[in-house]
Amino acid sequence: MPIRPVRPIRPVRPIRPVRQDELTALQDIERAAGLCFREVGMPEIADDEPPTTAELAAHRDAGLAWTAVDAADTPVAYLLAERVEDGTLHVEQVSVHPDHARRGIGRSLLEHLARYAVGEGAPALTLTTFAEVPWNAPYYARCGFRLVEEHELTPGLRRIRAREAAHGLDRWPRVCMRRDL
Repeated sequence: MPIRPVRPIRPVRPIRPVRQDELTALQDIERAAGLCFREVGMPEIADDEPPTTAELAAHRDAGLAWTAVDAADTPVAYLLAERVEDGTLHVEQVSVHPDHARRGIGRSLLEHLARYAVGEGAPALTLTTFAEVPWNAPYYARCGFRLVEEHELTPGLRRIRAREAAHGLDRWPRVCMRRDL
């Protein structure tokens, strides 16, 4: 029987809180990561502007913005979260620069948030995402999230969905997902 080569272990990127001077770098990551939406017929998403520096700063000031960094301590990915009235932490955004994609960085950010949420006593993580985009709902299902049915939506998730609909995101099928902790 032939010996299979051992797959190299991917180095885990350090994850730390976002610094004030990195907010524009996060916007650049978001713009670069969004370009892949063109390939799936969603150019409006690819062209959508990232969160403003004020919006990013609000997440950072709330202690709910983290970045994965490279060896030079430069952000290559980030995650924003928000607290929902039902006690969960909601994944507002996860973006990985395409030059660093498919290396487990997004999953590492989600795991970091899960550990943080457990420390805060949150019962679950929630998120909303595109149902049919391969790196959205199917990816999050592989990360332990399950679909939330309409009758399960909390008032907080309903408000988040309404905000997204007002932004025009409902032009494509979207779902809510939950990962119990």
